[in-house]
Amino acid sequence: MNAFINSILGYKPSQTDNGSGILGHVSGYYGCVEAQGRGTLHCHMLIWVVGGLNPDEIKQCVQCDDGVAFRERLIAFLDDTISSSIIPDPIPDQSGVQSAQFHPCSVRGPYIPTVPDIESEKVVQKDRHFLSKCCQTHKHTATCYKYWRGPPDPRTCRFELDVTNVNGTTFFDEDTGELHLRKLDGLVNDFNETILAAVRCNMDLKFIGSGASAKAVMYYITDYITKSQLKAHVAYAALELAVKRLEPSIDDNDPLTVKAKRLLQRCAYAMINQQELSAQQVASYLLDFGDHFTSHSYNNLYWTSFESYVNDFEPLADSPFTQRERSTTPDDENLSGDSFNDTTLPASSDGVVQAEVNGAATISQFSGANEEITVKISSDQVVSVVPSQLEDYLCRNSKLEMLCV
Repeated sequence: MNAFINSILGYKPSQTDNGSGILGHVSGYYGCVEAQGRGTLHCHMLIWVVGGLNPDEIKQCVQCDDGVAFRERLIAFLDDTISSSIIPDPIPDQSGVQSAQFHPCSVRGPYIPTVPDIESEKVVQKDRHFLSKCCQTHKHTATCYKYWRGPPDPRTCRFELDVTNVNGTTFFDEDTGELHLRKLDGLVNDFNETILAAVRCNMDLKFIGSGASAKAVMYYITDYITKSQLKAHVAYAALELAVKRLEPSIDDNDPLTVKAKRLLQRCAYAMINQQELSAQQVASYLLDFGDHFTSHSYNNLYWTSFESYVNDFEPLADSPFTQRERSTTPDDENLSGDSFNDTTLPASSDGVVQAEVNGAATISQFSGANEEITVKISSDQVVSVVPSQLEDYLCRNSKLEMLCV
């Protein structure tokens, strides 16, 4: 993967000015490694290109009065970068390459001389013909129709690959600004010819353009990265089994904190035990190959506080915060909070709640139902305010207003 990022994408973290790669000047990337049902490892990667516009900006450029030149340049770039049909065989009557006799993914590509001639170019194209035919051609299986409800619903492939799904040219819908990419073969996954020849495996290349198709791609990405590898019903069954096994070993004389700790440990072990790991995943972790690749470093965002803040202005019926408020009485509102343990002290008359956490006093001032400002006092009497991502975001400088959660 590192060779792919450095050589094919042309992105080297050690260099401030990276050259152009196969897809252009790459400004950033983020890839996650995942295992298929058969255990094969593959990577889902988002790639940002310098000069790339977001879907709204593309739509505006396309629909403006002088957008013809922009449309032509973008279409020429996409048609040159993304292939949607099998590469033609220049010499059908001759084998000449190893990929004609063996699986194309199991052999190296042909030698390319420094100064290629006509014959060497034909050999390279013939190898790429077998490679694209073997790796990129879709064959329908039961997985394609696993969401099919049966008659009278049409039996369509969930990957939207079909012989009738053909579009001869790339064009923009002038009314909606939506981009329709060229699709010369309805059963071929889109690919880049150079990347395919380098990695010699199946790939699926998508451009996040404009209109409904761009929204569909972004929805798929956000939905895909948030899915859990462990099914909900399997997780609940594992938790139930863990609780049942723990009950006989519980000693009534043990402190409540010890019981809670054992319960959490047993539940965690039960859920981990249900995780499916292939041999390839285990080997990858043992060899420290990593499960993600990124050009930038990121901080964790604790979404709960943001969701609670938004829910105060526009409550949702299915929101956990709305349900919690309905089930919480006014008397115990001041006793709720993540920073308190079993030793939480009752609130004083001025609304200040004190607790002892890890030897340091914690004082929380409640100014509303969900607003909380936490101040810590260490053992050496140093007072500090616990940082809040929500407050930092709401009170950010005007120069950072363009940054959105």
